[in-house]
Amino acid sequence: MAPFALHEIFGNHFVLSHHRTIFWEEEQALIISDLHLGKIGHFRKNGIGIPQNIFKEDLQRLLSAIQLNNPKQIIVVGDFFHSNHNSEHELFLRWRNDFKTLPIKLIMGNHDILDMQWYRQAGIACFEKLHSIGNFIFCHDVLNIEMEKEKFYFSGHIHPGIKLKGMGKQSLQLPCFYFGKQLAVLPAFGRFTGTQCVKVNKSDSVYALTENNVIKVQ
Repeated sequence: MAPFALHEIFGNHFVLSHHRTIFWEEEQALIISDLHLGKIGHFRKNGIGIPQNIFKEDLQRLLSAIQLNNPKQIIVVGDFFHSNHNSEHELFLRWRNDFKTLPIKLIMGNHDILDMQWYRQAGIACFEKLHSIGNFIFCHDVLNIEMEKEKFYFSGHIHPGIKLKGMGKQSLQLPCFYFGKQLAVLPAFGRFTGTQCVKVNKSDSVYALTENNVIKVQ
């Protein structure tokens, strides 16, 4: 077991991390999905006592991924944010001040509902349905677009998980990276999210994630 795994697509190299990120070596791009920043603030605003340190830990993991990979851009395949404006969005703007020159590209997800002026203030370039770089297409929910042949798609939205079975009736469901013939689905970066067990075919590749490791299970 190791904290990283390498996956190759069309001769390009993608480093999968236990931080729930992908680093695309050829484009020096950090790819992430479903951070849902503001979700904890949304619950707290409605009287549900969720510890705010979870939000701070997510931002710290993102900082660690940036420091480790030194990317030239960040690509977020949807649901960067979660809700209408709350205090966590202001904290994010302070965090963003440390990386003013780092381009962030957001393919809008169903939870990205902030005013467009706010995204401009945060220095985030927004794309409504998809963003293309060569033969690679980035989207939030692949069901909302018509897939083209000889293209490869990166998406999020479903928060994929894989169930691992142990001795007897023991089982554990872990977040995972899922790679099909033409599609990759990233795990939710935000820790305050659930997982949805994905259906896996024999030709697919799946990498389960623990706290410190990436485990290729198929």
